[in-house]
Amino acid sequence: MKAWIFTGGTIFPDNIPERPEAGDLCIAADSGLNNARALDVRVSVVVGDYDSLGHRPDVESDVEVITVPEEKDVTDTQLAVQLALERGAQWINIIGGLDGRLDHTLSNLAILEDLALLGVHATIANGQSRARYLKATSTLLARTKYRYVSLIAADPVVKGVSIEGCKYPLTKATLRRTHQYAVSNEIEGNCCLISVRKGAIYVIESRDI
Repeated sequence: MKAWIFTGGTIFPDNIPERPEAGDLCIAADSGLNNARALDVRVSVVVGDYDSLGHRPDVESDVEVITVPEEKDVTDTQLAVQLALERGAQWINIIGGLDGRLDHTLSNLAILEDLALLGVHATIANGQSRARYLKATSTLLARTKYRYVSLIAADPVVKGVSIEGCKYPLTKATLRRTHQYAVSNEIEGNCCLISVRKGAIYVIESRDI
């Protein structure tokens, strides 16, 4: 099952063409309810302490509302991810959460790593950027409206990094977390192939706004 989690922060709706399909689980984390509505998405669950939203969610009677204490050990986005996993999600798209407070952004990126360790495919996007976590594997990345592709080392040393089909190809390169240089590449054709032999990277697609 695929789940969509709408969290807070600025999004660019016109740059987010993907939408949930019938049968997908849609969850709003606190003020992410506003982002879901901006995308004309009707959620089935809202979860959070509602400090960002500022009030209890005003939703239809058949929408499940889960209220948690403001003082807690996890963020509202993490709660939404846990809920999605409990309900059987194997693919999670997070919308929002890539701007504003840096601590929240880094926490949201760490969610991608946690989900990858659980074998769950995940992305996070706000219309200006989209990120995914890749560890010791390969992926085919289609060309989209995102102009740039950057590979950011998530481990101290990442080996055997290759990228084919881009303006600046890499072949069995070594990336280091303290020296990020595989930034602002561009896909030349319809797609590119990204491979990692040892270690993990964040694959970040982005565009200028």
